[in-house]
Amino acid sequence: MTTSEFVARSTLHGTAGRTGIIRTPHGDIATPAFIPVGTKATVKTVLPEAVAALGAQAVLANAYHLYLQPGPEIVDAAGGLGAFMNWPGPTYTDSGGFQVMSLGVGFKKVISMDVEGRQDDSAVAEGKERLADVDDDGVTFKSHLDGSRHRFTPEVSMQIQHQLGADIIFAFDELTTLMNTRGYQESSLERTRQWAIRCLAEHNRLSTARTHRPQQSLWGVVQGAQYEDLRRKATRDLLELSRIDRDAGGKGFGGYGIGGALEKANLGTIVGWVTDELPEDAPRHLLGISEPDDIFTAIENGADTFDCVSPTRVARNGAIYSFDGRYNITNARYKADFSPLDAELDNYSTQYTRAYLHHLFRAKEGLAATLATLHNLSFTVTLVDRARRAIDAGNYFEYRDEFLARYYAGAARRT
Repeated sequence: MTTSEFVARSTLHGTAGRTGIIRTPHGDIATPAFIPVGTKATVKTVLPEAVAALGAQAVLANAYHLYLQPGPEIVDAAGGLGAFMNWPGPTYTDSGGFQVMSLGVGFKKVISMDVEGRQDDSAVAEGKERLADVDDDGVTFKSHLDGSRHRFTPEVSMQIQHQLGADIIFAFDELTTLMNTRGYQESSLERTRQWAIRCLAEHNRLSTARTHRPQQSLWGVVQGAQYEDLRRKATRDLLELSRIDRDAGGKGFGGYGIGGALEKANLGTIVGWVTDELPEDAPRHLLGISEPDDIFTAIENGADTFDCVSPTRVARNGAIYSFDGRYNITNARYKADFSPLDAELDNYSTQYTRAYLHHLFRAKEGLAATLATLHNLSFTVTLVDRARRAIDAGNYFEYRDEFLARYYAGAARRT
């Protein structure tokens, strides 16, 4: 096995959803699949072995953060990301393009705001400093660690990601915000297209030069914000670039990421525009989602894999996912509650009671974040695994409706 490939299995009737297998040098990923985020070569507070034991099939790390610390040359010397972090399975790295927005202007990926009539290409989130400047050649960053200045170009991103050695890597792209004007979105899309050409060229060069490492699969990233014509154009452009590259003897794109700032209400529509343009044998990764309902939306609109920081991030603040809704374990009602976090889940954290976890958070013990993170990861992996099995069994919609009704009814009872 030299790179990744996708094999479709079942389709979800009446939707773009499907099940399949992504084959990589470090193992197969049964899709749809939730990919936990291990930003700095670690899923915060938990052992990689524990993440694997919960059933997670792959992890995603951040090229920008690993570039700053410890440096890609260290990860390369260790044998690549998986060997460095003692993770046995497939790995992904993003390109660093996310930092163009998150560090550049301080906005989050999913922006819950009404931007009608408020578009401003110079906007910066309130209380934030602009730490990145974009030009047609690349991006100049100011490190959030020490203020030092760095330069990312498509070639640099490819060089970093090849040193990191993930099975699936992403082309360098510009991530715009919903505050950007239509005119800026158009120019940004062309910039990302030009960067994709350079990424393919550098990826081909490095793949030839680094035959001592497993071959990596480069995936193009579709931008275009909330505009249907731009999303479809971006997808068709990347497909054509991949075809041209392969015809010239290159590797082309092994799959496609769906990126950009998305309003939650439009998530499924935008993903659907992209997957509608993609061939069946092209795997699709949705770069970042939020809550459980987003998972179902992503699956039904054709996403094969998706990452999300929410389960681990909220866990560190005491928010617990359960099949009867999300709740905050630090609330007083759980002080003497000796039931498990969720009796339906079979994972390491079910050995501990709500009362114990409540105590750990109140006492500010580090084990609190560890157990909560293990639990929330297990919940999310189980949710997606059950969805995958339901598609294959032909009862996906019954599973979805039952889950969502129970989950949000339970959450409502707790508020």
